[in-house]
Amino acid sequence: MARREQFTMNETDRRIRRFSENFRKEKVRELELGIVSIRDLRQQYQVSDMSVRRWIAKFSSMKEKKERLIVESQSDTVQLLELKRKVAELERVVGQKQLLIDFQQKMIELAEEEYRVDIKKKFSGGLSNTTGKGAK
Repeated sequence: MARREQFTMNETDRRIRRFSENFRKEKVRELELGIVSIRDLRQQYQVSDMSVRRWIAKFSSMKEKKERLIVESQSDTVQLLELKRKVAELERVVGQKQLLIDFQQKMIELAEEEYRVDIKKKFSGGLSNTTGKGAK
């Protein structure tokens, strides 16, 4: 029975070997469609990672579109969606808090006008003096 080691090429043979342009285009197309991975190509055809990346740079259909091919695992996608959901929830809470602050400030302004008392000044005088009497 034949062994895989019998079919492996030495470094010199690999360096002088050439893949046709059609072959490289086909492999890049398979990469873009997700049929094969870079790792699979490297192992199957005994080519370097840099060679495969050069093929992609030269023959990728994404090159003309000025787009990048991003491959992410399902767990990355789920995590990203969860983080986006959390950000949206936090933005909603911050918005509610800001509305509450704006409402309270407006109520203080209205009370100051109605009772002709500088509530902000008395309140900011210090929390240790809770009766409102003392230093101004």
